[in-house]
Amino acid sequence: MTSLRACSSRCLLYHPRSFLRPPSTVARRQFSTTRVRFKNHSKDPLPQPKDKWNYNKSSLGAEPTPAQIQLKLVDANMLEHESVPPKGVKMLARDFIEDSLYNPHYGYFPKQVNIFDAQRTPFEFWKLRDSTEFQEEVAKRYAAYGADRHDGPGRQLWHTPTELFKASIPYYGQALGQCLVSEYLLKYFPYEDFVIYEIGAGNGSLAESILDLLKEHYPDVYERTRYNIIEISGNLAKMQKKNLARHHGCVKVTHQSIFHWKTRETAPCFFLALEVIDNFAHDVVRYDLRTMKPYQGVVTIDEQGDFDMIYTGVTDPLIASFLKTRARLGHSPPMPTLLQRSESLRNIYASLPFAPNLSRAEYIPTRLLSLLKSLRTHFPRHRLLLSDFSSLPDTIKGVNSPVVQTRFRNVTVPCSTLLVRQGYFDIFFPTDFERLRDMYEHILSQPHSDIGGIMSPLMTSSSPLSTGAGFFDSYHSRSNRRLPVDGMTSTSGLPVGERKSSVFTHAKFMETYADLGKTTLRNGENPLLDFYRNVKFLF
Repeated sequence: MTSLRACSSRCLLYHPRSFLRPPSTVARRQFSTTRVRFKNHSKDPLPQPKDKWNYNKSSLGAEPTPAQIQLKLVDANMLEHESVPPKGVKMLARDFIEDSLYNPHYGYFPKQVNIFDAQRTPFEFWKLRDSTEFQEEVAKRYAAYGADRHDGPGRQLWHTPTELFKASIPYYGQALGQCLVSEYLLKYFPYEDFVIYEIGAGNGSLAESILDLLKEHYPDVYERTRYNIIEISGNLAKMQKKNLARHHGCVKVTHQSIFHWKTRETAPCFFLALEVIDNFAHDVVRYDLRTMKPYQGVVTIDEQGDFDMIYTGVTDPLIASFLKTRARLGHSPPMPTLLQRSESLRNIYASLPFAPNLSRAEYIPTRLLSLLKSLRTHFPRHRLLLSDFSSLPDTIKGVNSPVVQTRFRNVTVPCSTLLVRQGYFDIFFPTDFERLRDMYEHILSQPHSDIGGIMSPLMTSSSPLSTGAGFFDSYHSRSNRRLPVDGMTSTSGLPVGERKSSVFTHAKFMETYADLGKTTLRNGENPLLDFYRNVKFLF
C-alpha cells in the first residue's frame, strides 16, 4: 500500500517528500542543538522550585538555570518584525513552530519553499504503463529543477495533489469543484451567491481549476461566484493575483493570516483548507504521572542560540481551552486507561526504577482549535471542506508528533527533534480526523446571538439554520445525529442537516466526485486513488 506525505515532494510515494533515502546520522546531527535530559536517580534530592519547569530531573544540571527562568517570554506575533532568529528568549512550542515556518523574514514558507508546477510538463496518464513509470516521470520533473547548492539548505520543492494532477485537465481540482457546486446547486442556487474562501492556496492552481470548471460547465453559477483567498505569504499572494486576475475577475486575494481575520461573512459560504492544517502549529503537553496535572512545553533559546525544552504548569488560555474541550468530548489523554483511573497504580508505576515522572510528550493541535473557533465566529454559515494527512512515517518521538525534515544537497534530511534552526526545516503533523470531526461539531454547537445576513427561502423552512445551537448540536443528542431538514439528501450521502461533517478516505472522496477514467494508467492502476492512502477529507 502506497503511503504519502508532503514537503520535499509534497505527497510523494512512501518517503513522503522525496524519493531519496534517509541520510546518515551525521547528516542529521548537524542541524540539531538540543540537549538530552535524564531523570535524577541520586539519593540526594535536588531542590524543588515552587514551579517545576523541568520534571525530568537530572544530576547533570537539568533543572532550569536562573538565566533560563529569566529569559524574555515572546510569541510568534512579537517576532514578526525580527530579521534574524531570536536569542535569549523563551516561547511556547506552538510559537516556536509558527515562527520557524511563517516568520516573514526567515520563515520556511516565505523564504525556502518552491512549489512544483506540473503545467510545464503535463502528464499523459493514459500513455503510462503503470505506477512505477508514473513515479519515474514525476522524478524526472523534479530533476529538471536542477541540483541543490552545497552551502545551506537545498531547494525546498514540494507539491500538492492539485499540482500533481494538473495536466491538460486539472483532474483533482475539478473533483473538488464538482463537490462544491453540487452542494451549492442543491442548497442555495439561485437565492444566494456562490461564496468560496480558501486558505493556503499555493500558486492558486486549485482556485483556477474550480473557476475554469464553473466558467465552462456552470456559467450561471460562475456569474454569481465570489472566490476569496486568505494568504499568509506575501510572495504567494502576489503570485495568486498574477495567475488568477488574467482570467477570473471574481477573485479577491487578501494577504493576511487566518488567525488575524476579523471580517464577518454573513452569507452562506464554502471554506477550503487543503493540505494546510498539517503545518498548523501544535503545543507540547506532558502529564505528571502521580497527579495527572498537565504541563506545557516551553522552548528556551539562550544567548548562544542553543535550544532546550522545559515544562511549566498550564497557564496558556488556548492550551487550557483545548484540554477542557477534549475532556468534554471524552477524548482521553494518551496514557493507559488503568493509570488514568487509579492513583495507586500511578504511584506504583512512578516509583519503579528508571520510570519517568512525566508522560510522553503529546503534540496537541491548538492552532487547529483556533481555526475552528474562527470559523464559528467569522463564518457562521460556512461549509468546511478540509483535507490532509491522517498518518505519517518518520515522525519524531511523541504522541501525534510531527515530521521534521529539510532538503540538503538533494537529499531529504529527517530529524529526531523539534528543536532545529528556524526557517530551515518543514514541520508537519498528522491529523486524527475522527477527533477533529467531534471537536468541530462541538465548537459549532455553541450558540450564536445573531447569525445575520439575508435568509434564503430554504432557510425559512421549519428547521432553519437561524434556530442556532439546536440546529448544530448533534454531539450530545442521543442518536448523535440531527434531524434532516426538508427531507433532502446532499451529494455527500447525508440528509441535509443530519450531520454537519463526515470523514472520507481520499479514495472514497475521489470515487464520488472525480472523473477517474482520465487518470487511469494502461494497466488499470489509478494514481489519483492509489497514491494518497494516508490522506482523508472532512466535509
